[in-house]
Amino acid sequence: MSYSKGNSGLDLEFKTYRSDPCHVNDEVQSPNTPIDAHYDPKFVSSTLQKIDWRMLPLLGLIASIALIDRANLGVARISGMESDLVRILGDSPTPCIASMIFFPTYVLLEVPGNLILRWLGARCWITICVVGWGAAQVGMAFVPHWGFLCLTRALLGLFEAGYFPAMAFIITTWYKREEVQKRLAAFFLLAYGLAGFGPLLAYAIQLLGDSAGLRGWRWIFLVEGLVTIVLGILSWLYVPDLPSRNTFLTPVETQMVLDRIEADRQDSLPDPITGEKVLEHLCDPLIWLCGELKLFMLPSSSRADTFYYGSALMYLGCMMAIYAMAFFLPVLLRGMGFDRRDSLLLSTPPYLVAVISGFFFAWLADKTKKRALWVFVQTLITIAGTMITAYGQLNGVRYFGLFLVKMGASGSIPGVWAYASLSIIILQRAVSTAVIVAFGGVGGIFSTLVFRQKDHPNYIPGIWAIMACQFMIITLLAINTWIFHRRNKLAAEGKRINEGTPGFFYTL
Repeated sequence: MSYSKGNSGLDLEFKTYRSDPCHVNDEVQSPNTPIDAHYDPKFVSSTLQKIDWRMLPLLGLIASIALIDRANLGVARISGMESDLVRILGDSPTPCIASMIFFPTYVLLEVPGNLILRWLGARCWITICVVGWGAAQVGMAFVPHWGFLCLTRALLGLFEAGYFPAMAFIITTWYKREEVQKRLAAFFLLAYGLAGFGPLLAYAIQLLGDSAGLRGWRWIFLVEGLVTIVLGILSWLYVPDLPSRNTFLTPVETQMVLDRIEADRQDSLPDPITGEKVLEHLCDPLIWLCGELKLFMLPSSSRADTFYYGSALMYLGCMMAIYAMAFFLPVLLRGMGFDRRDSLLLSTPPYLVAVISGFFFAWLADKTKKRALWVFVQTLITIAGTMITAYGQLNGVRYFGLFLVKMGASGSIPGVWAYASLSIIILQRAVSTAVIVAFGGVGGIFSTLVFRQKDHPNYIPGIWAIMACQFMIITLLAINTWIFHRRNKLAAEGKRINEGTPGFFYTL
């Protein structure tokens, strides 16, 4: 069995033999038999476990450091940074600028980052990103005033921009569609759970005080930055590339992975990057109106119609709630009357419960092969949590509401990622995952603007902003699901071919 793909620069040819123990049978397969049907399920399972352990723990750990690095400014501010740094802009709100300046560069490099990944390879690009933002984090430990802090925060956003869309893209290239969400959930929720200890870690580091001539808040940036650089080096050594470029699997294992992906969605090898294709994905204004472009290019004689859906806006709604909780959860707890120490300690449990909930819903989604249903359920959980947090009378009840917000919003992230990975060509997925994560950055900007100090202690406008984003998610989810259901029905009746691939049906 052998095949190669076009002008992708990745002419790949593997062979399988009769004596190969990974095969159940070697009979001539009928034309309708999937090309991966002959592999022993035990062989498939062991290979997938090998991929999981090689990829997910390290990527999740790096992602957790990314979440910690971008959110540690709040702990540094209450640990002495606010009074130590000279404000070069007079009475202007430079702390708020420092929080928000991360996101413009983060948003702008999302799509270019995933295109660079295709040229440089995943391992090289991820290493550049991780070491780069680690260096920016170290630089934050030595800034003399807010202006330099804003510069380092902008650089932090610039380098972090390439990481999350790259990870979502890479993970979706290794597995079948019904296997994706559990892996995305493992990646994101591992990162999210570890990031929940970020406030505790930063609080412990700043207790170093004025050791070695550095204030406690400077130690936060220095230690976390150095850890990030070390992880960047490890990513160069261990992070796998695309399946067709990997070096840690045997040729037979690699062939099996490629056969499974080819049988599932016919994009086991990358399609070539061209400026025309990228512009086709990006130029239509509806991509920015509706969120994400979903386009498959076919010859003019059989060209499928283009369609658009709001995956990126759904991701914006999820990330708005995530960032709001990351930046303002201790603030909300302080508004309930807890002191600084208790506010930081109480910030961690909602993260841990959210990880358990997220894994459960990811398992349900892959088990039932449904995406939209479980994103909808988790969005309802987020809405319930925001209502309880806003209008609960007792602090214990309001704190329970924060658990629900964390559970619903964090579990929806891998759901939206998996929902959007229904693209079946790799370049499409490279562009779409980047656009989706870029919109998440817009959600981050939004979250920094709606929780205003004048709304202390309940922050009702900010909480309602979270709720409005959840209603937007439900609306877009309903539109998308209706479109996919209608097209699946037409495909089943033989009246259309989805994505130019006979027998392809969207996962609802």
